[in-house]
Amino acid sequence: MRSGQVASAAGVNVETLRYYERRGLLEEPARSLGGHRLYPPETVTVLKVVKAAQRLGFTLDETAELLELGRHHHGTGGLQSRASAKLAEIDSRITDLTVIRETLLAAVDAGCDDLIACAGSDCCPIPFATITTRPTDTDQPQRRSTL
Repeated sequence: MRSGQVASAAGVNVETLRYYERRGLLEEPARSLGGHRLYPPETVTVLKVVKAAQRLGFTLDETAELLELGRHHHGTGGLQSRASAKLAEIDSRITDLTVIRETLLAAVDAGCDDLIACAGSDCCPIPFATITTRPTDTDQPQRRSTL
């Protein structure tokens, strides 16, 4: 299959295909006599796996590791452990986002309209003092607020 055919079948553009090739997510394809890239049909599957992994929150580096583990059939440390770690990361982000959401809802309910005025008010629900301080090495877990 030529580049355009593979890209179209996988729902990506040709530049994405080439980028993934440079990153090592795809093996370098054979070339035709005219110099065109010729990909095997399974390249479409690999591209769909990469895009699905991204939608599930895996970075391209993490996806590359998963693909490499699969290519070499390393039975340990593969998808199961990586998916469990990703779930823990997502749960942590959900917890953080829930706190942020609740704080913003409280700010809306309190009628906060001016950050400077609100910061000086005792009734302001936004925890300015804790948001502006960085966690120390002894604080666990180390999370930065995105407010």
